Amino acid sequence: MKKNIGIGILIGVIISLISMLIFAFQAGPTIMMHEDESKYDFDETIEVFENAVEEAGWSVAGTHDMQEILDGHGHEVIPIKIYELCSSKYSAEILALDDERLVSPLMPCRISFYEKSDGTTYITRMNSSLMAKPFGGTIDDVMQKAAQETEEILESVIK
Repeated sequence: MKKNIGIGILIGVIISLISMLIFAFQAGPTIMMHEDESKYDFDETIEVFENAVEEAGWSVAGTHDMQEILDGHGHEVIPIKIYELCSSKYSAEILALDDERLVSPLMPCRISFYEKSDGTTYITRMNSSLMAKPFGGTIDDVMQKAAQETEEILESVIK
């Protein structure tokens, strides 16, 4: 009798773990990334965003016009630009510390603007707040602040 109860509990635990893994796998993209619709067309979204970045005191460390890049290789895609944003105060705080430099591949913050086939413009970025949590300490503190400011910058274009 006790053996059957133990086996039943073990099977229940295994089923629960498998269910959680399936849920995490399916929900992962929506948890790891934020996608929002812009209230403007593509060009106006870019213009309003660039002004908001400047007003916030952040820098555009780089841009990638993927439509243009891919066109140069013979591929046609609808508009998509990826921006690399930098706040020197946050970058310096992390990069000044040896052990915290391991998150440098996540820097600068990347934000993508693109149209979908229906002509609607979207903004996507990594969920930096979630990504920072497991690191704890300085990395978590700094990335939480940077994520909050990034969201404030994006408020100017998000519907």
